[in-house]
Amino acid sequence: MKPILYFLRSTEQKIATGMLHYAKRLDAYNKTLADFPQLCIYEKHYGLTQKDLGLYALLEHEIAGAAWIRLLREEDGANAYVDEKTPVLIIGIKPEFRAQGIGSAMLEQLLLEAGALYEQISVSVVKDSPAIKFYERFGFSITQGSVKKSIVDDSDVVTLTKKLIQQEVKRPSDGYDPKKWMD
Repeated sequence: MKPILYFLRSTEQKIATGMLHYAKRLDAYNKTLADFPQLCIYEKHYGLTQKDLGLYALLEHEIAGAAWIRLLREEDGANAYVDEKTPVLIIGIKPEFRAQGIGSAMLEQLLLEAGALYEQISVSVVKDSPAIKFYERFGFSITQGSVKKSIVDDSDVVTLTKKLIQQEVKRPSDGYDPKKWMD
């Protein structure tokens, strides 16, 4: 079954908060966001700036995952921080929905949308994780000298970046003319 994707709006920050739990692997360590208040930089006040961009996936009438990007500052201390023009990518998928193509569907659409706003994006991944291959399939590459420590489990993480194709997004509703409907 193919997921249905929806834009993540500011009124749906709760989705970003919930999926951050999975994006930062807190479920694997039986921890919560309350254990790591510094992670709030990834979701707090999501959507209150036009530079926040995200979507979520619905599968079987349940939120299966979310992917979003946001500009952060160097002082925020995000592992994937590159510069003030490069947003950080966060992807979280509930365990029961993993390995079903949901992450690929979300990332593919998000990359199209992000190209209208940014030149590149970055993401932080555990150094020995199979997720690195996932991101490499989408054209991400490891930034040399980017090894840092995860605040969740002290594992080594690396930053991957991807140059985006700069283009205006065309949607099916663009150019819609209601006068031509039913002609």
